Amino acid sequence: MEEARESLTSINGDFGFGGAADRRFAFSRQSSFQQPHTPIDIPAHGLHHHLYWSARDDKRSTSLHKSSFSSFVFSVFRNVRSGNRFMKRLFLMISLNVAYSTAELLIGLFTGRIGLVSDAVHLTFGCGLLTFSLFVMAASRNKADREYTYGYKRLEVLSAFTNALFLLFMSFSLAVEALHAFIQDESEHKHYLIVSAVTNLFVNLVGVWFFRNYARINLAYRNAEDMNHHSVFLHVLADSIRSAGLILASWLLSIRVQNAEVLCLGLVSVAVFILVLPLFRATGGILLQMAPPSIPTTALNKCLRQIYAREDVVEVSQVRFWELVPGHVVGSLVVQVKQGTNDRPILEFVHGLCHDLGVQDLTVQTDDA
Repeated sequence: MEEARESLTSINGDFGFGGAADRRFAFSRQSSFQQPHTPIDIPAHGLHHHLYWSARDDKRSTSLHKSSFSSFVFSVFRNVRSGNRFMKRLFLMISLNVAYSTAELLIGLFTGRIGLVSDAVHLTFGCGLLTFSLFVMAASRNKADREYTYGYKRLEVLSAFTNALFLLFMSFSLAVEALHAFIQDESEHKHYLIVSAVTNLFVNLVGVWFFRNYARINLAYRNAEDMNHHSVFLHVLADSIRSAGLILASWLLSIRVQNAEVLCLGLVSVAVFILVLPLFRATGGILLQMAPPSIPTTALNKCLRQIYAREDVVEVSQVRFWELVPGHVVGSLVVQVKQGTNDRPILEFVHGLCHDLGVQDLTVQTDDA
């Protein structure tokens, strides 16, 4: 066992994968871990002792899990306090939205305006998602541990996907509202107050200004933080467009323009859908572990053909490449070699090809044919 471990260490060192920040490993031929099972007879008086210690171990592991979770939560709050400017800006924007939605909800309840109450509920859900984004920004700064060996960076992708999904739902709800306004008599519809919509627009424009560096639809994501920050920008931008549409609809209705609300809500629904669809596709592709878009399919097929063209390679199978987060490609494959072949040159060749493609983490397993 010690000889195999030393051999694996030497292989990783030869390939340049032994750095502290590099988790790439080259796995050579591995013997089977299945060993013959020998039945063990446990005495009756020892069974109770064994169960007693098992229960103690379970309680100990549960207490350790609780302590690790509480320490994780405290570390998140520390990261929020010492966070970068985007985290502080997002916290300020959430505070403004919470203050405004609370005031709007109270005014709507006391005046009996259902439109204000509905808008306050919508803002409350939006504040919840932005709070989750802030939590993720802080949590993703924690280092990798024993349970999450790749770290917490993928939380940023999950947060961006959640924001994109919420915005798609908002686009669908606006389309349904426009259809409902078209079917029913608009004279009986209770419109939003222009003052409320203007205030909401002002609050959202503050968030747009905070995250103006991500003011693009198709953004080239270099890392997971870019994806999460872009989702926050699209969130506040979509709310701004929604508020502007309500202001325009209220003004057009005040001058007796027919079907003004239908037109405005329909345009806002289409605009939000177009804005958020690229982000939804990008985050969904990463979470579904699709082939990385940064590596063309033709380049990957050429790499596999070069591996298969070697005389000592019989077959290449179980080829899997995906993105852990934007800019971090992970891959694994199994190379079947001829009996008695020295697999070190093959591992060097495969790692060199995949490294040139942009694969950061690669696992290669070689088996005898």
